Amino acid sequence: MRPFLWLSLLALLQIAIPTQAQEPTPLKVVASFSLLGDMVAQVGGETVEVKTLVGPDQDAHTFEPTPDAVKLIASADIIAINGLGFEPWLHKIIKASGTKAKLLVVSAGVTPRTLEDHEGHEKHEGHHHHDDATDPHAWQDLRNGALYVQNIYGALSAARPDDAPAMKERARAYRDELLALDQETRAAFASLAPEKRKLLTSHDAFGYFATAYGLQILAPMGISTDAQPSASILAALTDQIKNEDIKTFYIENMADPRLIQQLAKDTGARIGGTLYADALSHQNGEAPTYLTMMKGNIKKILDGMK
Repeated sequence: MRPFLWLSLLALLQIAIPTQAQEPTPLKVVASFSLLGDMVAQVGGETVEVKTLVGPDQDAHTFEPTPDAVKLIASADIIAINGLGFEPWLHKIIKASGTKAKLLVVSAGVTPRTLEDHEGHEKHEGHHHHDDATDPHAWQDLRNGALYVQNIYGALSAARPDDAPAMKERARAYRDELLALDQETRAAFASLAPEKRKLLTSHDAFGYFATAYGLQILAPMGISTDAQPSASILAALTDQIKNEDIKTFYIENMADPRLIQQLAKDTGARIGGTLYADALSHQNGEAPTYLTMMKGNIKKILDGMK
């Protein structure tokens, strides 16, 4: 066959066989802790590949960065952090990694509270690190959770505009579900007498929750789990539990349970189960996602107050 005919045949074959579009690689997102990792995955879907520095049932307050964490940060496209002072260890490893990743502060736009701000918070001497300590646990208010979702969508859609429509729909559905749960929760706690709305946990991670839903918080530890309560704080809490007839309190999943167990022994109050504050459970646990975490916490707290 003549060379000209061969070339013509090859040209026709190239036209007849469609070229396959190359799929874009997923965005590499590193989230500072498990809860944010889940929220990013919920919004990003197949657009993202999410890794977390502090995993399920691990404590971000006491996290010690490793060389592997530095490598993970170095390879990221986006780094998602809570902000509000929750990850004081993170900026050092970002600098050490030399990463070019964009920083996503998911709490942007949140009105931060301090331990002085919360009217329902039972303040004890030495209870927190300093008088204006910022409380970073803003996700405990479901309206803030909805704001986190919006911030995550904004960052991911800016990085991958072609995938923005699908991510927008996921973010909208997710926000609607969080805000619906928020309304249900407000109504449920409002139906209880004020004297019943007292929440005792192993560390003070539920201030935003208390402000949003009208509770009074009692906790033997401060906003960080590496704080230790004094004997006078424990004695005051023991007296208060007895005097105010508090019947139920809770252990948090990544906190040392011994303090709460001692209070239970000293007061006769029962432990109402495990609450998830700063970390999700593993996939086969009670709180593998932010939404299931909040639903489970709300149910346990309501059950203990009835």
